[in-house]
Parts: sequence; structure tokens; C-alpha cells
Amino acid sequence: QVQPVESGGGLVQPGGSLRLSCAASRSISSIYGMGWYRQAPGKQRELVAHITSGGSKTYADFVKGRFTISRDNADNTLYLQMNSLKPEDTAVYYCKTGAAWGPGTQVTVSS
Repeated sequence: QVQPVESGGGLVQPGGSLRLSCAASRSISSIYGMGWYRQAPGKQRELVAHITSGGSKTYADFVKGRFTISRDNADNTLYLQMNSLKPEDTAVYYCKTGAAWGPGTQVTVSS
């Protein structure tokens, strides 16, 4: 499978926002499940949010009400809008489209 590519990470102050994008090199309309994961230093990779082809969304408790996952089948892109960011959100964020993982993008929340 061709690897998707994340973008949009960076350094942001607490309370700030970032929008992550995950560009797939093939059509995503037939991919049932896609998601965002994150891995902080010394911790295991964990699910942040998941979306199905039917638009059903699932969020980890620690991001509910702050993050929004969406997909644009026309642009073959997965998004993660992150608001009210906290220092504990600092991690490398990965997208997964079907069984393919992206290389990750660093998100650092610090003043």
C-alpha cells in the first residue's frame, strides 16, 4: 500500500489550534476506516480519532470536544482539527488510511 503523508504539525501555545492533514496518493472513498493516532516520548501509540466511510466518528476521551476528524473523499485527504491544545497533546501524530501508516508529524504545545 502507498504511504499517506501528514502535514500541519508545529509548535503552538497552550489554548491554540492546529489543523493536521493526511494526503493519500490514491482514492480513499473505498477505505472503510481511517484514523489519527499519536505517540508521546516513552509512551505507546494511542488512538486519537477514527472515521468510517459512512462518516461515523469515534474520539478518545482525552480529545472529546476539542478535536474534530473529517475526511474529504474528493481530495483524498483526512483532517484533524485540534482546538484548545494542551501541553499533554504534545506528540508525533500519525494518520492511518486502511492499513497504511504515514511517517508522522510533530505537534508541540508549549509556551
